Amino acid sequence: MFAKRLKQLRKTRKFSMQEVADTVGVAKSTYAGYESGYRQPTLETIQLIAKKLNTSADYLLGLTDYPETMEPTSNAKELLNHQQLHWDGVPLEEEDLELVRRLLERVILSRTGKEPGDQGAK
Repeated sequence: MFAKRLKQLRKTRKFSMQEVADTVGVAKSTYAGYESGYRQPTLETIQLIAKKLNTSADYLLGLTDYPETMEPTSNAKELLNHQQLHWDGVPLEEEDLELVRRLLERVILSRTGKEPGDQGAK
């Protein structure tokens, strides 16, 4: 799985083997071995490759199916747009999320006197 994901993501990101090899400090032939499954990179090398390809080591290793990295956010509005939120393992449906969004918008409106997303006061 690692080799397949590595090759596919490198091509999707439009990097040459040489570019990725240079980033992680190995010969192109060594990197080609990673993509063919003939060689196994160290954990440090996997981290460097993941950073270069803008993904997570978890994705490359098959621990998640989401290639895009998602930086932690403290913005509740952004968090509520995440597709796979749950509450203690119970998936939240879109209707649940919309209800929470409306509730938070009312809280913000009553606290600030302006609509969420407004730049200035009313």
